[in-house]
Amino acid sequence: MVRGSRVVEIISKTLSEMLVCPLSEQPLRVCEKSNSLISHAIGVSFPIVDGIPCLVPRDGEIVETDSDRTAADAKTDHKTAQE
Repeated sequence: MVRGSRVVEIISKTLSEMLVCPLSEQPLRVCEKSNSLISHAIGVSFPIVDGIPCLVPRDGEIVETDSDRTAADAKTDHKTAQE
């Protein structure tokens, strides 16, 4: 069984050039931090489990970006200030 960065290394060299997002049909980027493939076109992350990319749409998770967090924090701060 192959785990960790070796999985990402194998996928990045052999599959990442061929794999596309099943929803947007755009290229996927390998993310070593989350051990997943990310579609920046739609902001979805697909997990890599035991070296196998899980590209079934229901397995994808929405990626929270820094701007999403900043906007959410601003809304919370605004709401708190009003109370």
